[in-house]
Amino acid sequence: MKKYILAISLVFFISGCTQESQNKIGRAIQNWTGSHGVLKVFSGGKIMSEYFEIDKLSTAYGTNDNRPRPYRYGYGYLDQNKNGILDKNEKRKKIYFEVGSYDQYTFYDDPNQ
Repeated sequence: MKKYILAISLVFFISGCTQESQNKIGRAIQNWTGSHGVLKVFSGGKIMSEYFEIDKLSTAYGTNDNRPRPYRYGYGYLDQNKNGILDKNEKRKKIYFEVGSYDQYTFYDDPNQ
């Protein structure tokens, strides 16, 4: 019974928040649970690189001035043969990557996960 009261209270709390507050709560939950994002980086209309199982893209901030930097970064598995599938030999180790603010890229949740 206490679980139901807690769940109902949480629903009322969230519904009373502004849209921006709801978005922040949703992002915090997603950061905690993770996601299965896919990042495709394009150049000239062609896929140059593709990363799988990305939890999130983060904005870099300066160490001293705490200002946002013009790139985003994350960790994921690189699709080395660019076949759009994460093969077993590619799923060895997550790698660090950066995407500049002038790069063309698409980030989305993997519908197959």
